[in-house]
Amino acid sequence: MNAMKAVVLGCLLGAGSGCAANAVEAALLPDSRAAIRVDWQLPAQLPPLFRNHCSWDRWSSRPYCSNHCGVDYQFFYCSLGSFGCCHLGHGYCDWDGHLRCTP
Repeated sequence: MNAMKAVVLGCLLGAGSGCAANAVEAALLPDSRAAIRVDWQLPAQLPPLFRNHCSWDRWSSRPYCSNHCGVDYQFFYCSLGSFGCCHLGHGYCDWDGHLRCTP
């Protein structure tokens, strides 16, 4: 009986640590299948690595980050494989998680 309890306890502890590790990994590393579909990204929506050179858009009164893109550019993070710079107010993430810049 005690051996059975030890096996069940061991399985529960092993499963719990695996779940905790997966949760931490998901929080730190975005899933390449997860797509962020927006036309404007606030600094809090970007991974911490890309939250730099942030400012306010004077026309829309919304914050944005440039991440070394240059003046009047906004950095977009759509998925692990699609991110980059678009002119301010002209970028968006499509339904497939790809960055699109309109002229």
